[in-house]
Amino acid sequence: MKYLRLLLFPFSLIYGLVVIIRNWLYDTGLFKSRKFYIPVISVGNLDVGGAGKSPMTEYLVSLLKNKYRMATLSRGYGRNTKGYLVANEKSPGTIADLVGDEPAQFHQKFPEITVAVCEDRVVGIKQLKVDHQLVIMDDAYQHRAVKPGLSLLLFDYNRIDEPLLLLPAGNLREPFNGRKRANVIIISKCPEEISSREQSAALEKIQPFQNQQVFFTSIAYKQLQSFKGEAVPVKLTEKTIVFLITGIASADPLVQHIQKHTQHIIHHKYPDHHRFSLKNIIKLADGFSECRSADKVIITTEKDAQRLAEHRLLPVTKELPILVMPIGINFLNNEQEKFDGLVIDYVRTHTEHHKIH
Repeated sequence: MKYLRLLLFPFSLIYGLVVIIRNWLYDTGLFKSRKFYIPVISVGNLDVGGAGKSPMTEYLVSLLKNKYRMATLSRGYGRNTKGYLVANEKSPGTIADLVGDEPAQFHQKFPEITVAVCEDRVVGIKQLKVDHQLVIMDDAYQHRAVKPGLSLLLFDYNRIDEPLLLLPAGNLREPFNGRKRANVIIISKCPEEISSREQSAALEKIQPFQNQQVFFTSIAYKQLQSFKGEAVPVKLTEKTIVFLITGIASADPLVQHIQKHTQHIIHHKYPDHHRFSLKNIIKLADGFSECRSADKVIITTEKDAQRLAEHRLLPVTKELPILVMPIGINFLNNEQEKFDGLVIDYVRTHTEHHKIH
């Protein structure tokens, strides 16, 4: 890996130069960043891979959905469509095909809000601001064409010691100094019992600016569910054999959580946003069938469940007892109320003069 990074480093220099120039053009106003009069909250990160953006977006939705007419706006990574689109059960095909797996997940969990996708977030917000009071942009930190009113930047605690190298030699989408644009920094996926010394070490790594508020969060694993979101009374024991199927950026935290209950894990691991094939599912089904234990389950993530529910896979997946492991977030240091207040104050202040007619 070290030698591969060295080989790719010249390409990272070229990539970095392009990103630096692009950011400079936005910072100087030569490229325009559009600011909207309705509240716009951005959730993002500096590197590729999962830092917990979807759980944070869902947390914000749960916090605000009963008070405001709101929408989420994503790029819709991995979808088979283009342009502006709203998730709609009446649309042909599966929702994940049309809008991508994360927006499909938002739509399934929060059918009462608008879930939209658009590569051009300016175009998307122009559509949504007509009859919405609030827009949450998922994975939009590098989308400089929109200037959010409140920008949340997430760092995965388990990856803050990684080299600060740009793509393709490293994992950064933009230079580390880009963190200065954030209003709030969230250090996610922390151990629940993280010590003050460990928190201080993390802050030394990230070096937040004086005007930025910092919060620490951990993953909150919830009760196993069916594909339809119904709670399933399944209890994992030390004898349970878990067939785990994932196509996410980092499945390590989930594996570690399951290992608290059982060490018998057969992991069918695929790349982030992997579009599962029938061959993949048949391999899982054959392995599950061949296992002679009566104490066995199949577990996947909420995001993967959206792709596993595609029509072309249903003939096989509907015959399998696949369970979904939902996740949320816990704020550490008793700072949930502080974070909630920060977000609510921002939204309330910026919706006072905006009425939906």
